[in-house]
Amino acid sequence: MTRQRWWLGGAAAAGLAAFALSSCSTLERTVVAPPMIEGATFAGNKACYDCHTNITRIFSSSPHARLHAPDLRMKDQAGCESCHGPGSKHIAVGGGRDRFILNPGKDPKACLTCHLQTHAEFNLPQHHPVLEGKLSCVNCHDPHGAEILKAAGTGLAMARLNDSCAQCHREQAKPHVYEHDALREGCTTCHVPHGSINAKLLVERDLNLCLKCHAQNQGPGVPAGQVVIGTVNHSAFGFLNRGACWSAGCHPAIHGSNVSPNLHY
Repeated sequence: MTRQRWWLGGAAAAGLAAFALSSCSTLERTVVAPPMIEGATFAGNKACYDCHTNITRIFSSSPHARLHAPDLRMKDQAGCESCHGPGSKHIAVGGGRDRFILNPGKDPKACLTCHLQTHAEFNLPQHHPVLEGKLSCVNCHDPHGAEILKAAGTGLAMARLNDSCAQCHREQAKPHVYEHDALREGCTTCHVPHGSINAKLLVERDLNLCLKCHAQNQGPGVPAGQVVIGTVNHSAFGFLNRGACWSAGCHPAIHGSNVSPNLHY
């Protein structure tokens, strides 16, 4: 009996070891390779610097400055060719826009090769039309680092707070007498910029979006199960049953109002 248990235990251990070895040895890993241009070879950053001085001077401030391609001549510095592809043919023809060089401003492939999460979001039902070719990543993002020269209160991805969105969504981003405080924190407080399963790229599709900020501890005297926001009992008047805060006729001017502190038009 003891010998049988020993044999079964040994067999189980061997099987587990084989499974672990198989799992580790067959694991697929994603290898990110720089884009290739047929017949071209890597020229190194110095070759780019000679013509693109205005970009290379500030490039060290960009997160992309940490990218490296294995065959670059200047391995200790950032590789322009990690995103634009090998530049020898581009240099041989005297340069020029889109001549034997990859322009991520027109083709998002170079960006999406590394930004896999963003690529997945662009395939969600609601998304900015980047994959359709109507927008490019550089419409919203500065890949070279010039944003560091702009005003504070920014992130590395978007120049000034809301400015990237305001280029297209001017009506929503314009100043209002009565502001929606969420805009001070940025459009991405309520919207997912790349893609969402919700209409209008919303983080949440219903009043839970508003309650992320406007929920509060219910004080004494508030009946159980009811919700008071500010000084108004939203449950007693049936406000929470009418739909989303912005679509139920309560706060339709959700981005700001010039006539009402309750965000009415």
